Amino acid sequence: MTPLKTLHQWPFLGRTRPFEVARAEGAYLFQPDGKPILDAGGGAIVVNVGHGRVEVADAIREAALNCSYVVPTWMTPERQALIDELTDHWLPAHLSRIHLASGGSEANEAALKIAIQYQAARGKPEKNKILSRSLSYHGTTITTAAVSGHASRKRGLESILDEYSTIETPYPLRCPLGAHHPDAADYYLHDLQAVIAHHGSDTIAALIAEPMNGSSGGAITPPDNYWQRAQKILKDNDILLIMDEIMTGFGRTGEKFGSDLYGLEPDLMVSGKGMAGGYAAIAGCYGTEKIAATIADSPFEVMFHTFAGLPLSCAAATKVLQILREESLLERARTVGADLKQRLIETLGQHPNVAEIRGEGLLIGLEIVSNRDTLEQFPEDVNLTGKIVSHSMGEGVFFYPGGTGVARDIICIGAPLIIGEQEIDKITKTLASALDHCIP
Repeated sequence: MTPLKTLHQWPFLGRTRPFEVARAEGAYLFQPDGKPILDAGGGAIVVNVGHGRVEVADAIREAALNCSYVVPTWMTPERQALIDELTDHWLPAHLSRIHLASGGSEANEAALKIAIQYQAARGKPEKNKILSRSLSYHGTTITTAAVSGHASRKRGLESILDEYSTIETPYPLRCPLGAHHPDAADYYLHDLQAVIAHHGSDTIAALIAEPMNGSSGGAITPPDNYWQRAQKILKDNDILLIMDEIMTGFGRTGEKFGSDLYGLEPDLMVSGKGMAGGYAAIAGCYGTEKIAATIADSPFEVMFHTFAGLPLSCAAATKVLQILREESLLERARTVGADLKQRLIETLGQHPNVAEIRGEGLLIGLEIVSNRDTLEQFPEDVNLTGKIVSHSMGEGVFFYPGGTGVARDIICIGAPLIIGEQEIDKITKTLASALDHCIP
């Protein structure tokens, strides 16, 4: 019998002892010995209103006492309150239909299914291809993992994952024409047009993409004038735009949604994470009246998941979204994020191993390289990201590790939107120390 190679029952592989958190409050996690850890990653870039909000806990308690589980297609006061909050204060006017899910992977998969069903319902079943981007992450189900451009999260699954055609992720730093080349937008738009021409627009249902890359690329922002031109190309070719805002939605970038940064009107939009700020598992897929009405007039159904729209989750989301509005946390994300980014640029912008500091609001990424001039990466087996995260934890700050294996040594900052000057100072000093200690 092969001896066990692991010591711990959870997580599943048990390779290492899980990091222990005894409690959390505000922007901090606390270990069992009381040591505080600044949650500069917001967990998995989720936490926005901070940990331990009594008013959110109270809303969840009231919902649990009122009705713990109700079939997802039935209405409850908690669901109605969330729908009202979303439609009255958050969703763009053209996205009038709401499908709730338990998380980002489910919601993104729902968006893909809805796009295919819409094309079939309008008499175009041959429009069944989904385009994605070379660097991207859309979830961990079989389909969303397959459509993602995330090599490291496909390892060992390649034999069952379908292949999806991709366009190049607009990546100004690593544009083949040269870093931040003035023609970068033209280059990436030509690639989009070439991929559409190769497959034929009559076979393509939708493109799924993030407005700016989340952790897969570390807050990669597209070249100026890229997105509006890309959206016109898609419209001209009768291809839907699915905007994955799981990470960028609900204030993370300082706007309601990352799409707002670029004046976009996606056909389908998906957003979770910050929707309930870590207090509950919930996400949404939001679509146009035209898409919903077309499917409604067909024999197709948009199927729910068992725990979609759980009343407790809806209550948590409603309260978190209210806090974001009432405490002006989107404006705070803009101002604090700009201050943090500027401090990082002043401190590390000329560091020989920092290729770029980028992002919007409180979604910020640092790309670390072995050679700033050539953008050469450290070998993957150096595990520089892991070392930086580990060292920073020792100094009392958690950063979220980003990258895909192909894109690597990406440090992501997605702190709660409530942080202030003390946290900005701690983040900057800790990163500087980690680079000094960890770069070989």
